Amino acid sequence: MKTKHMYKAYLKPGKEESLKRFHPWVFSGAIARIEGQPEEGDIVEVYTAQNEFIAKGHCQIGSIAIRVLSFRQDEKIDRDFWRRKLQAAYDMRRNLHIGGNPANDTYRLVHGEGDNLPGLVVDIYGRTAVMQAHSPGMHVDRMEIADALADVMGDTIDSIYYKSESTLPYKADLYPENGFLKGSNTDNVATEYGLKFHIDWLKGQKTGFFVDQRENRALLERYAHGRTILNMFCYTGGFSVYAMRGGARLVHSVDSSAKAIDLTNKNIALNFPDDTRHTAYAEDAFKYLDRMENGFYDLIVLDPPAFAKHRDALRNALQGYRKLNAKAFEKIKPGGLLFTFSCSQAVDKDHFRTAIFTAAATTGRNVRILHQLTQPADHPVNIYHPEGEYLKGLVLYVE
Repeated sequence: MKTKHMYKAYLKPGKEESLKRFHPWVFSGAIARIEGQPEEGDIVEVYTAQNEFIAKGHCQIGSIAIRVLSFRQDEKIDRDFWRRKLQAAYDMRRNLHIGGNPANDTYRLVHGEGDNLPGLVVDIYGRTAVMQAHSPGMHVDRMEIADALADVMGDTIDSIYYKSESTLPYKADLYPENGFLKGSNTDNVATEYGLKFHIDWLKGQKTGFFVDQRENRALLERYAHGRTILNMFCYTGGFSVYAMRGGARLVHSVDSSAKAIDLTNKNIALNFPDDTRHTAYAEDAFKYLDRMENGFYDLIVLDPPAFAKHRDALRNALQGYRKLNAKAFEKIKPGGLLFTFSCSQAVDKDHFRTAIFTAAATTGRNVRILHQLTQPADHPVNIYHPEGEYLKGLVLYVE
C-alpha cells in the first residue's frame, strides 16, 4: 500500500460553520486552496482561514470535495480506525438486537454518514458481508476496511463481497471490479423475519436487496389478511412475500424488469411453493395502472426507484410522484390502503407529502394518513447530517 502523504485544504473565511456543527461534507466552493496535489481518495486535513485544524477526510472531485472521517487531529486513519468505527456500528446493531439470529440474518451493518463512515455501505446477508463504496476514498481503502471488517465480525461471516462497479463516480477513473475480497460464498439465501430471500449481490440493485424496507414490509403483513394486493415496482418481491404470509387473498407483483420478475417468482416459490395466490407481470408501471380495473385492488404498494437522484431533477420527480399516486387513488377500491414511498434523497418529507396531497386532491377521494414511515434503525440518520433521512413513506386509508 502506498505511503499516505498529509495534504492540507484551507477554507474560505466563514466556511467552517457547518463543520463546527459536525456536518461531514466539505463542498468544493468552500475551499480556498489545497496544499500539494492529492489524488482522489487521499486523506486531506481541513483548516480554517485562520489556520485552525477542523477536520480530516477523503478528498474527491465533485461538489462534495471532502468527506469527513474525523474531527480530531490526532486520530490516524488506519486499520485501527476502521476497526473502531466498524466495531461501534456492530455494537449498535447488537444493542438493538438487529441481526445475529437465524430468523433475521439480513441487516445493514454500515450506513455511510449515519455510522460516521461517509461513502461506505455494508449489508450482511447470512454469512456474507456485501461492501459498497460510494466515494473514491472508500474504494482506495477497501482492503484495509475488509481486514478490519473480518476482525470485527469474526466467525459470524465467512465472505466479503465488494460491489461498487455502479456506485463510484465514473470521472474518478477507478475501474472498480465487483468480486469477493474474502471467501467465496455461493449460498445467496438470507432470512428476514423468518422469510427466505434469494439475494442477487452479483448483479442486483443496491447490494442485492432493499434491506431498508424490512419494518415497512412487516407492517404491510399486518394489514394483508383477506386483501387483493398490488405490489408495484416489486423488484425481488419483498412486499409480496410478506403479503402472502399475512394471508392476502391475491397478490400481483409488477416490475418493468423481467429479471426482477424472475427473482420475485423464485422468492415466492422459496416461501410458498405451489401457492396459486401470486402472479407476477413484467410491465411498465404506468401502463399497468392505466389498464387495470377500477376497484380491483384494496391494497396497493408504490415503491418506485429514486425519481430524483439530484436536486436538479426535483421538479420532474415531484411530477412523477403526483402522476403515479393520482393513478393509484383513482383506481383503488373504497376502504383500500395505499403504501406509498420515495427513496429520493433530494425529495424531503414535506415535498413528498405535498405531492401526495396534490394527487389525492385531483381525484377528490377522502384520504387519511395512518402511518408516516421512514428507514429502520440499522439505517440511522446522523443528527448532524439530516440529509441522511432519504426514505419517506405514508400508509393512507382511501374512502
